[in-house]
Order: sequence, then structure tokens, then C-alpha cells
Amino acid sequence: MASGIPAATPKITEAEIGTGASMNGQTQSISLRLLKGFALAIDHTRVPVCSSTQRLLAFLALQDMPRSRTYVAGILWPDVTASRANANLRSSLWRAMRAGHPIIDVSAHDLAISKDVTVDLHEAVAHAHRLLDNSRACDDILTMQTLAGLSSDLLPEWPENDWMLIEQEQYHQLRLYALEAMTERLTEARRHGEAVAAGLTAVRTEPLRESAHRVLMKAHLAAGNRGAAVRQFEQCRRILREELGLEPSPSLRALLPPHTERNGRTRLQPSAPQLKV
Repeated sequence: MASGIPAATPKITEAEIGTGASMNGQTQSISLRLLKGFALAIDHTRVPVCSSTQRLLAFLALQDMPRSRTYVAGILWPDVTASRANANLRSSLWRAMRAGHPIIDVSAHDLAISKDVTVDLHEAVAHAHRLLDNSRACDDILTMQTLAGLSSDLLPEWPENDWMLIEQEQYHQLRLYALEAMTERLTEARRHGEAVAAGLTAVRTEPLRESAHRVLMKAHLAAGNRGAAVRQFEQCRRILREELGLEPSPSLRALLPPHTERNGRTRLQPSAPQLKV
């Protein structure tokens, strides 16, 4: 039975993949994009990668540490025999090697994404953890570039499988918390427009998440936009009612400005006229 591997598959060694330079000895810029969609770029030029090698690169990048060949093969090809899985792994490694770029560090027993590969997910995760650490200053990452990195899920269009679903949900939750933290930090810094942009991103990502609506309402109020805060409350209430049959929590209602009708439709009420003395 044909194995699907080229008959002349060369032995893959550490000297051939992951040396920190291309096979012609020139240093290269290598980037791997996993957020929004898969893309491998060498010196800012996109490189075509077959689906099996895409899965291998994504898995190794998500692990961000060396893994045994046996472990990698078992996770990526769980529905075939061990010998078939190992053969598939060798084929994927061979295809990666044929590209002529140092994207995988290979040893006798272990595999890892090359340290020379810049992975967008790694930067986004690092930024998220910084934003969530109240003891650390984050002025240098309160940027639209950081917001863009937190605006996309991990490989959202990939087929469902156990290992990817876990990684996707883990990053999805992390970026939600980070978006809320970013909104709060921008609000505290009086960067109101950027705070609202971050809050809107959080709400779009998870419309049923009350904490996302809360930080966005606070951003509107800090900017003096009471009407926008009331409209955001109304949107949250409508979504919770329609989707879950729930009402917003008392703590969210407490954010509403004074003179706001609390029964039925929420709207700002005019202040009582003041007598002139």
C-alpha cells in the first residue's frame, strides 16, 4: 500500500530545519499568522503551505515548547494507526523542509517551532497578560495595533477538532478579558475615543457578555456621553431578554445617569426647572 510519502524522502536533520537562516545562509524574516487566518510569510512575502503542514506549524506554535514526535503525531492524526500517524508527520516535515525556510527546529526525538519565527498569537497573548496585570504599566501597548491583535479569534475557519477547540476557546476568553481591561485603562487615561473603540470590540465579540457592556457604558459616561451610555444599556437589555430571557444585573442598572426612567423604555428625563431668584 502506498504510504503517500515520496519514495526519496530525505532524512530530516536539525541542520536542515531551524538553523536560524535560510539554506543559502541569508538571514530571513519569518512570520506566522494564526489570528483571523493562517499565513506564513518569508521576508514579508506569503508562502504557500499545504494543509497538513499548516496543522503541524499551528500546533507547534500553540505549544510553544518542544514536543516529542510521537506526541505530535498522535494529536494531529488521532484516527489512524501509530505507524500511519508517524508517516504523515514525516511527510509534513519533509514538505516543510522542501520550502527551504527555518520554520521548525528538529532533533532526534522532539519538534518545536523555530525561535526565528515570529508568531502573532504569542505577541497578542503577551499583551493580554500585561493588560490584565494591574501592577504593570501598559501605556506602550495601549495602541490600535494591540486592539487589532485582540480583535480576531484563533483560526476561526479551521475544521473542528479536539485540540484546536480547546486552544480557540482559551484564547477567545483571554482576549475578551483583555479587551475589557484595555477599555478600562484607556478610560482611566481619558482616551475616550479609543476606550469606546475597545469596548465596542468587546461587545461585538461577545454580545451576551454583560461585563463588556459595563466597561463600554463607563467609557461613554467618562466622555460625558450619557445618551450613548443609556443606548448601550438598552441594547444590552434587549439582547439579554431576547436570547436568554434575563434582565441586566442591578450593578449595570446602577450605572444609568440620574433622572433616567427605570421602568419600561430607558430614557433620559429632563431636569426639573430651576427657579430664578
